Amino acid sequence: MSESMILHHYESSPFAEKIRLMFGYTNSSWHSLLSPAWPPRPNVDPLSGGYRRIPIAQQGADIFCDSALIAQEIAVATNQPTLDPYKVDGATLELMQEAQGDGFFAAITSVSAPKLLGTMIMNFGPVGTYRFIKDRSGILDGGTTAAKPAKDARNIMSGIFDTLEQILGDSEWLGGSVPSAADFAVYHPLWLHLNCGGKFPSAAKNVLRWYEAVSAFGQGQRTEITQGDAFASAKSGEPRPLPASDSSSEFEIGQSLEIQPEDYGVVPVTGLLAAITAERVILKRETRDFGTLHVHFPRAAYALKSAALDSH
Repeated sequence: MSESMILHHYESSPFAEKIRLMFGYTNSSWHSLLSPAWPPRPNVDPLSGGYRRIPIAQQGADIFCDSALIAQEIAVATNQPTLDPYKVDGATLELMQEAQGDGFFAAITSVSAPKLLGTMIMNFGPVGTYRFIKDRSGILDGGTTAAKPAKDARNIMSGIFDTLEQILGDSEWLGGSVPSAADFAVYHPLWLHLNCGGKFPSAAKNVLRWYEAVSAFGQGQRTEITQGDAFASAKSGEPRPLPASDSSSEFEIGQSLEIQPEDYGVVPVTGLLAAITAERVILKRETRDFGTLHVHFPRAAYALKSAALDSH
């Protein structure tokens, strides 16, 4: 990539693992800024306007929310179009959506409570585990995603493994002869499942072969930076040129808007509409500390509405 991307993330974040492996596959140089596993996140909240989920990527004064948009940014920057999740279709898209939707939560809730608790204590310590559980207990509030009982979660995981085993019996990768966005998107719920204490079915030989191949991509050329570095990059940078907007949109450029995910983590971000395309919404935020920032969101699965502008 021409300019190293800053990834605001934490090590055990599965969606961040998806992006880190994409950096590995593309042999990209990138900057890592470790964030708390739960809000508030002082290293990135002032940049994003309080976006609830993680990872968040940054290139200067452009902030990218949601791993789908981050993946698209990597695909374009590295000239690897198969990594663009918006180019996945058909049955592969359905599998990708299931893995990142119901599969993401089933990866956790299909694991027995004692194993899950032990894993969290190992990762976060007793106090951190309490804070993590307290934070995540409300993450579905107001969203369209509902928690599944453990039995249903186990059935969801079993179905994903069965589908993967069948596909990977005939193909090296989920999208065909080369890795695609689907491989990384389906991989990370399984990575989460294992890290929560789950296991692969003993008969899933093809899945294991594929999983190990994705794992082998590594993380690329990672350099740790500080909050000050990220803030300086935002302050000294100028937002990149805007794409042409969708003329059929009901919203007007310059209008004050509020945007939030529809499924979970439904904390809104406010700003002025800078651009809106078929795939993304870009809000302009005028900040005291950094000047003008452009914050990018996916258009799909995000709710937009008029709002009073929140000053920062």
